[in-house]
Amino acid sequence: MLVADRYRLHGCIGRGGMGEVWQGTDEVLGRPVAVKLMLAQSTDPAGADRFRLEAQTAARLSHPHVVGVFDFGTWDGKLFLVMELVEGDSLASSPAQPLVLPAERVAVVAAHAAAGLAAAHRQGVVHRDIKPGNLLMDAQGTVKLADFGIARFVDDPSAGLTTTGQIVGTGLYLAPERALGKPASPASDVYSLGCVLYQLLTGHPPFRADTATALLYQHIDSAPTPPSRLGVVLTPAFEAYLLSLLAKQPEQRPPAQAIADWFGSGAWREYAPRPAAPAMPPAAPAMPPAGGPVPGHAGPGSGAVPGAPVRTPPPPAAGPAPRVPSPGPGSGPLSAPTSVSAPPAGTGRRRAPEPRGGGSAGNALAELSRRRPRKTAAVAGVVAFVVFLFIGMAWLS
Repeated sequence: MLVADRYRLHGCIGRGGMGEVWQGTDEVLGRPVAVKLMLAQSTDPAGADRFRLEAQTAARLSHPHVVGVFDFGTWDGKLFLVMELVEGDSLASSPAQPLVLPAERVAVVAAHAAAGLAAAHRQGVVHRDIKPGNLLMDAQGTVKLADFGIARFVDDPSAGLTTTGQIVGTGLYLAPERALGKPASPASDVYSLGCVLYQLLTGHPPFRADTATALLYQHIDSAPTPPSRLGVVLTPAFEAYLLSLLAKQPEQRPPAQAIADWFGSGAWREYAPRPAAPAMPPAAPAMPPAGGPVPGHAGPGSGAVPGAPVRTPPPPAAGPAPRVPSPGPGSGPLSAPTSVSAPPAGTGRRRAPEPRGGGSAGNALAELSRRRPRKTAAVAGVVAFVVFLFIGMAWLS
């Protein structure tokens, strides 16, 4: 069959409610094309206007991820639309055999479809029917947007060709604001794309219900189940970004171009960084026992230069005065007793128990001998000389 004396049709590759799509050849330019013929028995009263709108809308777009339109006209009483032929298939599938793709492939679909949407949005075109059947993938894996039959121009709300209160589009992928009867916007296309990506990952749309009304309420009020809870292996970054496309408020969704850039950059592969562990405060230095050597300074027996000053820690805070044992009979004058505390566990040093009666004087002399070795030696020598002198005089007499 030859359409408009130019397009040779070879076989039907698709059929919808208002038209058929045929694979054909442009015999003038010698290239493969897809020819969409409007069915004469179409019962849609606005079908012809919608068919023209699709041609006008797609003709405004020229992008690698949008199916291009080459020609439009009338032949044998039928409207026809000549488009780019995509050698591949759509992403549509049946519930019995759902199409599930790995995250790597879904990221490619997201990047390509979002890039095509961004091109449409820049031209003031809202697609309004993003669904798996309108995303075509060719043999090289390139995804293209198709079927702008119910698209509308942002600057011409009447171009939607719908009556007051009528909702157009597919309920499984309908944005919440559209379910409430509000006009479609570029953010509405983003939400629909999020539903498609969710289905490609999990095998089903984010919301399902037995009735259309229940389905609309789910889009409005219910939160989608994160795909990771359904067993889908995703990075946290991918899942968080996907759920942002399904935000209930349009202003909370990223624009299409940002989606294309994010997935195209490979940012979806990144894992969210773990929070850094809080820094531990430095440990406080251990306090030496009372009367013991101060860390960092030499004490007796440490090899320090004799006569070097030895620092002692400051006296302990005010508290009950230590009990001083009373001197035993015949003991001499006592110096102020030195406070002795138990050494910390594990130091390996042990002090001999304090002797009863007169032990305080001995402790004082021992402390003096430790702290002033030269003076102690001199005093001991004088005492010894005097003692021997008295012994000698007593022996001679």
